[in-house]
Amino acid sequence: MHEQITVTEEGLKKLTDELNYLKTVKKQEVKDAIKTAKEFGDLSENSEYEAARTEQAQVEGRITELEQMLKHVRLVSTDEVSHDKVSVGVNVTVTDVEKNAQTVYTLVGSTEADPFSNKISDTSPIGKAIIGAKVGDRVTVHLPRRDLTIIINKIEKSE
Repeated sequence: MHEQITVTEEGLKKLTDELNYLKTVKKQEVKDAIKTAKEFGDLSENSEYEAARTEQAQVEGRITELEQMLKHVRLVSTDEVSHDKVSVGVNVTVTDVEKNAQTVYTLVGSTEADPFSNKISDTSPIGKAIIGAKVGDRVTVHLPRRDLTIIINKIEKSE
């Protein structure tokens, strides 16, 4: 049994776009690369052929992975997102109590996480800790190097 994957509308679009690209464009590119490599002769010593076959296996594996994800996806629509509590699909402004620093996180599904853009997953340590929290709540997150105590300042729908 597969675990349900929560995604926003943007995340669902990215997954389906990637799947379509792999099935149409990338699969054909790899097929062409294999055909070209076969023309070089002896397949037992043909590194181009081996590389193309490896890439083909990776593409097929990713297609299978994406198809499985999409079978178990739970779409969070902007209609079901509220300002009352932290959930997937919101921007949440928090203050790190120790450093007195404010950060705005966008809470997304695990396939959409991008820590460099402050898009954190609902399955990340911070995401898990703040899910369900309300404005004014003080939350402690157990991180590998330290405990992080944050205060939820603001919750709003993400764009």
